[in-house]
Amino acid sequence: MENLKSKEMVKLAVQALEDKKGEDIKVIDITEVSVLADYFIIASGTNKNQVQALVDNVDETLGRAGYEAKQMEGYATANWVLLDYNDIIVHVFDSENRLFYDLERIWRDGKTISLDELK
Repeated sequence: MENLKSKEMVKLAVQALEDKKGEDIKVIDITEVSVLADYFIIASGTNKNQVQALVDNVDETLGRAGYEAKQMEGYATANWVLLDYNDIIVHVFDSENRLFYDLERIWRDGKTISLDELK
């Protein structure tokens, strides 16, 4: 079943990441492979300040739309920040940790959604 709320959240989160120049933004539909969430969003920042700015903008944008993060992990170190909104989970990495954890490979059974499909 298509979750319109999830899709709306994904669009808002991706826009917030793009607004702060997030790099290599990927959206993975994991509805068929996991009960954790409907979508993973993965993005990178170039340094700690940018990673935190990306996270702040996503949190602020989704918050204004009425979506509160259930959980936020990793903000202080900003190597890998996880924002859990139940239906979507946003991962913001620094470049080194993104390569190391390689979530795209781990979740390759999910369906990668092109950013154009979201528009």
